[in-house]
Amino acid sequence: MTDVQLLSSRAIMGMYFARLEQDLGMSWMDGISNSFGSDQASETYVFLGQSPAMREWIGGRQAKGFTGEGLTIFNKHYEATIEVQKKDARRDKTGQLRARMDDFTDRAQTHWASLLSALLLNGASSLCYDGQYYFDTDHVEGKSGTQSNKIDVDISALPATLHGTVAAPSVEEMQQAILKGIAQILSFKDNEGEPMNENAREFLVKVPIGLYLTAVAAVSNLTTANLAPNLNPNIVAGLTVNVQMNARLTWTDTFAIFRTDSPIKGFIRQTEQETEMKAKAEGSEYEFDNDAWQFGIDNWRGAGYGYWQRACLVTLV
Repeated sequence: MTDVQLLSSRAIMGMYFARLEQDLGMSWMDGISNSFGSDQASETYVFLGQSPAMREWIGGRQAKGFTGEGLTIFNKHYEATIEVQKKDARRDKTGQLRARMDDFTDRAQTHWASLLSALLLNGASSLCYDGQYYFDTDHVEGKSGTQSNKIDVDISALPATLHGTVAAPSVEEMQQAILKGIAQILSFKDNEGEPMNENAREFLVKVPIGLYLTAVAAVSNLTTANLAPNLNPNIVAGLTVNVQMNARLTWTDTFAIFRTDSPIKGFIRQTEQETEMKAKAEGSEYEFDNDAWQFGIDNWRGAGYGYWQRACLVTLV
């Protein structure tokens, strides 16, 4: 009689860790958010208006400290658990189990995307470090003057040969709306009245599904005869503009632009404990009672708003 070989829990866990090595296209998160470690229940981030500009040395050094404005981000405990019937492991359902574990791993890896997307969607109604909504029309810090990172673009007033609707703008209209958002970011000043983004060269346009194709065409290096007279954001003044579709965004007439080449980003990712995998498998009481195994992952993390000056919300009207 031939012994039945049981697919081990170690092999199933190996599927999880092998999948972690795959690139799921989450690199955009590093462009719009800083990642910091944490060793307590929450962290408070005290913000500078801007690193001080060079000045003529008159009367000694004039050190610039923190402004006193800050934001506290709490770490929360997150988990996900999957169950595998022992009979499926015994019957060598390797292909099915691998597919299920791959999907389980992908969900874990996209968790940061979920947290950042929630911040993005709630940015016009959630406070950031200066006490204003993250996307707001009246940010003021020191000598900055009143500044807005939440703008409306009337597409009917744009000089375009083709016109669309706010939910389906023409490529020409989308090009110009993107440029207006970039120009808005470039205009921001710090609490000393100094430009904050004058050396910006790289931007990311975050769009919902409905605006994706138009946005891609708008920043493409290829132009048709109709679009030839229009400026192309991807080649304007040496700027690099990328588009990233986010299926979590529920907007129909709105998109966000982020500066991605700054050391200080628009969002903050905070990690107290990296994702860990635990199992109740061979020899466990759970296996005895249920003839099944459970694999669970959990972590402690948080996300919050960084510099509002690195982002602009654009609504087509």
